[in-house]
Amino acid sequence: MESSSATSSSPSRRRDLQSNLAFRELRGQRSPGEFAAAVRRAAREIGERVSCDARYIGRVEAGEIRCPNYAYERVFLHMFPGRSLTDLGFVPRSEVRGRGRARSEAAQPPLTAEQSGSRHQGLLPHEIPHQEIPHHETENHKESDVQRRAFMTGGTATVAAASFAPLGLTRDGGAAATAAGRPVRRVGHAEANAVEEAVRKIRLLDDRHGADGLYRRAAAPLRAAYALLDAGTARQATAQRLQAGAGELAISVGWLAHDSGRFDDARSHYAEALATARMSGDAALEAHAFCNTAFLARDAGRPREAVRAAQAAQRVARNLVSPRLLSLLALREAGGWAGLGDRSGCERSLSRAQALFDCGPSNADPEWMSFYGAAELEGLEAQCWSALGDWSRAARHARRATALQDPHFTRNTALYTAELADDLARAGHPDEASAAGLRVLDLLNEVQSSRVLSMLAMTARVLAPHRRAPGVSTFLERHREVSHSA
Repeated sequence: MESSSATSSSPSRRRDLQSNLAFRELRGQRSPGEFAAAVRRAAREIGERVSCDARYIGRVEAGEIRCPNYAYERVFLHMFPGRSLTDLGFVPRSEVRGRGRARSEAAQPPLTAEQSGSRHQGLLPHEIPHQEIPHHETENHKESDVQRRAFMTGGTATVAAASFAPLGLTRDGGAAATAAGRPVRRVGHAEANAVEEAVRKIRLLDDRHGADGLYRRAAAPLRAAYALLDAGTARQATAQRLQAGAGELAISVGWLAHDSGRFDDARSHYAEALATARMSGDAALEAHAFCNTAFLARDAGRPREAVRAAQAAQRVARNLVSPRLLSLLALREAGGWAGLGDRSGCERSLSRAQALFDCGPSNADPEWMSFYGAAELEGLEAQCWSALGDWSRAARHARRATALQDPHFTRNTALYTAELADDLARAGHPDEASAAGLRVLDLLNEVQSSRVLSMLAMTARVLAPHRRAPGVSTFLERHREVSHSA
């Protein structure tokens, strides 16, 4: 499998490549084939599946693969703990996804704005030589480190200010400027970067801390993104990036509403993303919107709608060449069938999901699917068996999910462990259920998720008749304290 950032193999392009000496040094005395085998073994250790071979290692060392996709990233960081991607000789992901790629064309005279626009019409923003991007678009690159620090220290509200304040569109600034007749800054490459960066940072915080503390604040960058769309742009490629970015941001904010129990708000945001996808003809965005709509319908007690939405997503995604995406969508369909009590329909969808997952990752896997690995597959299957009332089978899959989960995804670790606690309680194992519940309570210092809290509340009710058992009483007492403080 090749990285999503693989570059052209033309002779002129190869002359510009810089060898990855750091990665070559890490290979040591092993041949490329031996090292590739070590990569595959490391992948299996963490539940990943990569088709690494000697050719892939050669392309990395030659500099053709400047940044690996998310599956390879997880494997490499597992193999070399304590190192970052840059320590391994790769460039930051932001540099190959939406920040522009510098090219050595110093011998050419500078182009006017009109010449640059016509020359690069139809190119993606990252394919435009850096020196030909207008100055107002390069300014944002210098601000990226400030935005990153602001987001990590101040949360979503702060990153909204850091990302959009230079554009005059923080919160409702853009809409207000338009209504007042004031000029709105022309939208370009830097503004599209800001929207895409907001999506990434919101996802990152949700992975680590859960949705409850983020949702209200995340509305600001979403409003700003749609204000940018209304402001318009001269380049079709930039407009497409903004539409995709705004749609993905609507889904991210919708997920925050979904995970914090605000189902009506989530439904509205997902519908907004779906409308954006259809207006722009963006099949990848449409599949993502349908995927989340199916998940929401299942959680909201509308299982037949969940099945229909998941099937619609699969029809849209059929031409996107991503088996992992189709695998996740099959799991969404399985969840709907389980909610309907249709065991055979659920089993067919689960079987399809597993077969597609076993095809491994591909370059076409969407960026937003970084959470979907073996742990998520097991966790979603556990939820299906739980809905069907097969508690022991559900507990087996939930246990596998907790064992396979990447520690980076703290929120998912809490979710799978809460699922395990509830399944064990209903399967008649109160002591084990209480121990799992206590582990979830320990994680609540880092995670704020209404979904996890509601699952623990159900588990506590199931365990209440066993309150005299020492482990159970400890869990019930701690759960009561957490519930009161919440």
